[in-house]
Amino acid sequence: MTGPTSTAFVPVAPVASVNGQALHARGEALAPETLRQRACTELLCQAARRAGLLDAADAGTVDGVVSEAASAAIEALLETALQVPEPGEEACRRHHAANPAAYSRGERVLARHILFAVTPGMDVNALRQRAERMLVEVRCHADPELAGAYFAKAAGEFSNCPSGAEGGELGWLEAGDCAPEFARELFGHQEVGVLPRLVHSRFGLHVVEVRARERGEAQPFEAVRAAVALRMRQQAYVTALRQYLRLLAGQAVIEGVDLDAADTPLVQ
Repeated sequence: MTGPTSTAFVPVAPVASVNGQALHARGEALAPETLRQRACTELLCQAARRAGLLDAADAGTVDGVVSEAASAAIEALLETALQVPEPGEEACRRHHAANPAAYSRGERVLARHILFAVTPGMDVNALRQRAERMLVEVRCHADPELAGAYFAKAAGEFSNCPSGAEGGELGWLEAGDCAPEFARELFGHQEVGVLPRLVHSRFGLHVVEVRARERGEAQPFEAVRAAVALRMRQQAYVTALRQYLRLLAGQAVIEGVDLDAADTPLVQ
């Protein structure tokens, strides 16, 4: 006689949602950053519907993709909902004086990287673990004299960027040559060597080594007045958007997403 077969219970992750609208398919595991981004987008879409800017039939989806109409509606919503003050002359001068490196001209870094690209359907948590293991390996290589060759070999084997064929070499870069989020990590400090944490960009996760730096030439306020004002307007917009999202979140029923864990990717 054959006894009853038993199967192991495999827990299924609960579905995260905003006011009952699912943010992903049942059983799908998403990175916290992705969930936060989808939750913020859904909050804005729902606010746009309540304001009559988006058709009620244009409902959310579980794949995180919004329609062109929804994108336009969110833009229209934010134009009226956000109060962004114009920066004054004195505030701009103080900002410039406190951040001279941000307005220097000609600063360059010589860098190379190992890219772990994020692609649709990928297990982002597993990818992050692989990238973090690689970061530890290249930072803690036993023989410093061979560390450079080890980085190049690892880039050739594991990087999802064409530069992997050249040992991950990106050459000399200025801030304008990179995606903004990548440039912030490269030019936001003066470290040389393998950066101590992964660099997150729209392309994926990067293990980055800064091999050399060339300091830029500081620019007087009068020469960069417009750039200073633009940056301060952008910062004010980011602050206003975060406050608005907190307001919407406080009025919503949100399940399975921790919006307080980090700044929303929508405004990075």
